[in-house]
Amino acid sequence: MKRVYVWTLPTRLFHWLFVLLIIASLISTEEDRWLNIHAAIGSAVGALVLFRIVWGIIGPRYSRFGDFHLSIDALKEYLLSLLNPSRRTIGHNPAASYVMVAMLSTVVLAVSSGMLAYGIAENRGLLASLHTGFFQDMEIFEEIHEFFVNLLWVLIAAHVGGVLVDRLLHKEDRTLNSIIDGHKNMEGESATLSWYQKVVALIGIGGTIALLVYALTTPNNPLIAGYNKKVDYAKVNPVFVNECGSCHTLYPPSLLPRESWVKLMGDLSNHFGDDASLDSADQQSIREYLLAHSAETSTQEMSFKMMQSLEKRDMIAITQTPFWKKRHKHISEEIFKSDKVKSRANCKVCHSDVEEGRIEDSAIKILPIGGNG
Repeated sequence: MKRVYVWTLPTRLFHWLFVLLIIASLISTEEDRWLNIHAAIGSAVGALVLFRIVWGIIGPRYSRFGDFHLSIDALKEYLLSLLNPSRRTIGHNPAASYVMVAMLSTVVLAVSSGMLAYGIAENRGLLASLHTGFFQDMEIFEEIHEFFVNLLWVLIAAHVGGVLVDRLLHKEDRTLNSIIDGHKNMEGESATLSWYQKVVALIGIGGTIALLVYALTTPNNPLIAGYNKKVDYAKVNPVFVNECGSCHTLYPPSLLPRESWVKLMGDLSNHFGDDASLDSADQQSIREYLLAHSAETSTQEMSFKMMQSLEKRDMIAITQTPFWKKRHKHISEEIFKSDKVKSRANCKVCHSDVEEGRIEDSAIKILPIGGNG
């Protein structure tokens, strides 16, 4: 049995770079504040898969889609001959061919739906222009993205399982080792690279790495740039800033619906246990401003999901709303009681942009235990 060069360097680099990016993508979902990193990695995954699709058309032998075995008869024959040592496939066997095509298709759909969800829900990235038109459907796009991501993990598990089965049944073929050094122990013709294939590989692999570095290191680049506008409350309503912001966090009007603001402004003499009464002119100014910019008027994710979560539209304690409780359930009581935070209502300690009318995931500052970091 001779050794055949099956997987050329670009194919192997694609495989391992894909593995690293998918793992990094998974890790970046652990914290809301890493969403921009997740989007940057997703962009690199999309570029890498685009290269693999091109490589599947013009690449070397065994890496081309034309060398995949995608007929049902071939799949049946392969499965029935798993224990037959004389029936081997040099490149992708029929089962692997189906899984590979399914994985590439699923990644394309996962990246596309991720860009849609990012643009529509977060008003960020290349598809942010769709935000105002489709923000009410943001959960649908998020669910679609999650579906394709979960499907991808199923396919990855099937791929890994197939490799392990092949390792168990046909260890001598070196299928697992081949993705490291490119060689299998089989009879066949070795793959070779032409000059233009080397150029395409350099552009594809190098371009993916360059895109990743650019997306991660360049602030407000088009792939992750946000378009939720900063509000200068001191200019648009100085009374609101002076009277409300002097005692506590300046909560954006878009955090609560109209009914909540009506109820809150109607009983300032009992404002969470304090007397916050104002003269009639100031009270009227603040009330009108709050109602004009309440959650119903906003397309931001925080406003939309707050509205969705409220059964009683006249709740005035933000920290008692279902949306707030769900988003903060993982934060320990010790942090809330720390010297730096002191209260659940002290939003600006962690949300550095809340007094600008925005609560961006990327602006979240996570405090260490004790809250003094």
